[in-house]
Amino acid sequence: MDILRWQRKRERVPWPRAVANQPFPPPPEATGPGEATITFIGHASYLIRVDGFTLLTDPIFSDRASPFAFAGPKRVRKPGLALDALPPIDAVLLSHNHYDHMDLPSLRALASRCRPTIVTGLGNGAYLSARGIGPSVELDWWERAEPKPGLVITYVPAQHWSSRSLLDRRRMLWGGHVIETASGRLYFAGDSGYFDGFREIRSRLGSPSVALLPIGAYEPRWFMQSQHMNPTEAVEAHVDLDAALSLATHWGTFQLTDEGIDAPLEALQTAKRERGLRQEAFQAPLPGQTIVARLERI
Repeated sequence: MDILRWQRKRERVPWPRAVANQPFPPPPEATGPGEATITFIGHASYLIRVDGFTLLTDPIFSDRASPFAFAGPKRVRKPGLALDALPPIDAVLLSHNHYDHMDLPSLRALASRCRPTIVTGLGNGAYLSARGIGPSVELDWWERAEPKPGLVITYVPAQHWSSRSLLDRRRMLWGGHVIETASGRLYFAGDSGYFDGFREIRSRLGSPSVALLPIGAYEPRWFMQSQHMNPTEAVEAHVDLDAALSLATHWGTFQLTDEGIDAPLEALQTAKRERGLRQEAFQAPLPGQTIVARLERI
């Protein structure tokens, strides 16, 4: 009923059909001691290199975030890195099973190229395995895995939900990932509304040097607030986590909700000013842009 109400009364700000990416140098092949290089690909997809490990978050390289090739939200920005330009991936951090996060064509292509370990929540690995995609490690909230020696990943709560069809709502777990290496700690939130869990993640696992936090797909608030943060709430999550640096995800690629394409970036700037946050403390890289972050040793 809420979906029908939203569709009936929605006031959608039109997006452009296509936005050209600004050219950026390719990401460096190596990281310095105590550094992570983090390249924004688009939506919730980031390439992370740290301590010799190469990670990919929620990879989606398809034209649509949809079960169909001919319908559904269509990307307006090309991936900042092409799938064929990726280095070998050690682990894929898969937050949950929505189509804009679990993209089967992208996961199949990665599996055929380098067979990275997919670290995800309960039920998702079995779903992928039944479709010939793996290997996967399934975790409950707060469980840990070590897909490579020295790379520890903890699956943590998020305020969201899961579904691939009308019949499997909340049947597979959703969450985020905390990444720990010798150099420090990073956090990928996946998809989440604002909730007390950000403070609990900090309390249990420590503050991250870098947090990847969603800022888009938030209007109308009466419908989206429980599942998607707006930029003001993302800034509060940054503060709750006590992150040294936050990078924005989940904006400017697929129009999933009603706000304009640039609204999340404009609202993020306002939220930082109102919260007294340094502008560089929470950044929104463009597709293809690489951020070099200094990590604090755990």
